[in-house]
Amino acid sequence: MSTIDERPLPGPLPLWELPGWGERFGVVAGITGRGTSGEPPFDLGLWGRQPVGEAMGRWRRFLAAFPDFPAATLAHQVHGNRVLWHADSQAGWTLLEGADGHATRSVGRLLLVTVADCVPVYLIAPRQRAIALLHAGWRGTATGILAEGVRRLAEQAGAAPGELVGHAGVAISGPCYEVGAEVMSGVGRPTGGQGPWHLDIRSVLQQQAEDIGIKDFTASTVCTFRGRDEFFSHRGSGGKDGRMVAYLGLR
Repeated sequence: MSTIDERPLPGPLPLWELPGWGERFGVVAGITGRGTSGEPPFDLGLWGRQPVGEAMGRWRRFLAAFPDFPAATLAHQVHGNRVLWHADSQAGWTLLEGADGHATRSVGRLLLVTVADCVPVYLIAPRQRAIALLHAGWRGTATGILAEGVRRLAEQAGAAPGELVGHAGVAISGPCYEVGAEVMSGVGRPTGGQGPWHLDIRSVLQQQAEDIGIKDFTASTVCTFRGRDEFFSHRGSGGKDGRMVAYLGLR
């Protein structure tokens, strides 16, 4: 499995980047972290119990860190495979309903998904200057959100799978993700022996990418469950943790 691990960026906000992607592809690509010990967690969840004013204050700080991106797009995620195409970069923060992926060719639009164990999947078509960002939990992975993101880039930008570059980002690792038979069968993995079983969603996504025809697809080895000092983990916290935001945009 080809791997690339995210690295922290210097500065006041807990931002992590995909190393080399900015220089290679002219993008910003990365994920937020938990933040500095001793300070309130940098929780960007919008549907939790935190006070609205605190959440919005953190969002304003996050978006202000990307002054070259006047447009930002997020959706209420439903663990499905709907990927939206965005044709323009009208300024402002857009919050949509019922989607788990975004794709665009528009410079200046920051694509966003929230995660806290699920996998953020980054896709780039370098020649066509098109991108997609996907939220892939086990349900989205099982219902083909990666294939849908690839289809969107082919349909709207004319990008063939073999031209794409992809990455499965910071997420819970297989040894820490204990699941039942319905999850294993949902993603097409065998359930021999007595459960429960352990599932590495990133390895499933890498196999899907290979089957689709994506030749350059890497995965992070960073585990949210084991790295709760730096990232949020829904499972590691018993459902009480906050949310990180993965981001991808064309510069």
